[in-house]
Amino acid sequence: MTIGASIGAVGGAARGASTILTGSQIGATVGALAGPLGITIGTVSGALLGGLAGGVGGCAIGAELGEKLDRHVLANNHCLVCGHRFNLPT
Repeated sequence: MTIGASIGAVGGAARGASTILTGSQIGATVGALAGPLGITIGTVSGALLGGLAGGVGGCAIGAELGEKLDRHVLANNHCLVCGHRFNLPT
């Protein structure tokens, strides 16, 4: 699950990085109402929020995928009585 979350976070951050341009454009548009300083602050904050949202979303999806792999594919469940390892049915 930890590996899935880590991979998902990296993938989500990469996706967030690709949306930085869009986020910065939206932030600049909104910040234009406040003048040149607003454009600068809006651009930076839009880019940061785009990357952060991508990283968090990717981490959540990766953790869920990792949990499903642990439970249903990698035979990480075992019987406490006989010690047999098994997968949960899907």
